[in-house]
Amino acid sequence: MQYSVDIILPTYKPTSELFDIIERLESQTYPINKIIIMNTEEKYFERLLHGARFLERFRNIEVHHLSAREFDHAGTRRKAVKYSNADIFVCMTHDAVPANEQVIEALVKALMKEEDIAVAYARQLARPDCREIEQFTRKFNYPDTSCIKSAQDIEQLGIKTFFCSNVCAAYDRRIYNALGGFEKRAIFNEDMIYAGHAVKAGKKIAYAADAAVIHSHNFTCMQQFRRNFDLGVSQSDHPEVFARISSESEGSRLVGDTIRHLWTSKKKKLIPYLFVSSAFKLAGYRFGKAYQHLPRNMVRWCSSNKNYWK
Repeated sequence: MQYSVDIILPTYKPTSELFDIIERLESQTYPINKIIIMNTEEKYFERLLHGARFLERFRNIEVHHLSAREFDHAGTRRKAVKYSNADIFVCMTHDAVPANEQVIEALVKALMKEEDIAVAYARQLARPDCREIEQFTRKFNYPDTSCIKSAQDIEQLGIKTFFCSNVCAAYDRRIYNALGGFEKRAIFNEDMIYAGHAVKAGKKIAYAADAAVIHSHNFTCMQQFRRNFDLGVSQSDHPEVFARISSESEGSRLVGDTIRHLWTSKKKKLIPYLFVSSAFKLAGYRFGKAYQHLPRNMVRWCSSNKNYWK
């Protein structure tokens, strides 16, 4: 059976790499119905497109503009889904580059492999300029073996059961509608919140290791702090998903595995930086979990999403 597929692609200050991503999407082995771009701040988008004849080159593009105040990680994607009538929609980000022409096909196969799979997410490969610690983190979070996770795995996998990433993830529209979709508002982590609700409703999460996108960041310690602050806020706001599952144990395992990797690969000099960056991550996460007890101005300072608090 051939399922219809749409792509949902939020953008903000996109670079010329967006053209490469769209060209790679249009050359996929699995046909794509349309690409729905949810762009924040029209002036940046128009600046990129000036003289590029964008809508003439790519005829299956649908662009919707919103202001920075209107953007919300969950709400914007929720709105985008309403513009789609496809059986499957694939959420992506504007800095995730398909690694080959089989990404969408592999995601669809993973999504339909078993009954009740709500979402299938792709593997993320590090960019060539990615720092060593981040490269290892990518391999830790996105191994080369596919899997399917359900409520039966919570005892063994813990919070990893709910792990999912809208950097590149395919959703079964039928299940999405039945579960009520993404939250109407969320500062961050909308993908794991949805996955958590899906698992608790008896659905499954698929990881498709053969569906790969190139995506990584070289965040500073302060950027990590703010990112993890927003992560903590999202978990604090959704105790129905995260209250009885610890994220810190998984973080500790990552740090331990990274130390062993740096030691055996003769890159011991990076271990002090690992401790410093991990401390920033942990501090951000704990501050985020306790954000309701912090002064409002401090909350805004800690967050990477200032507009969320306006």
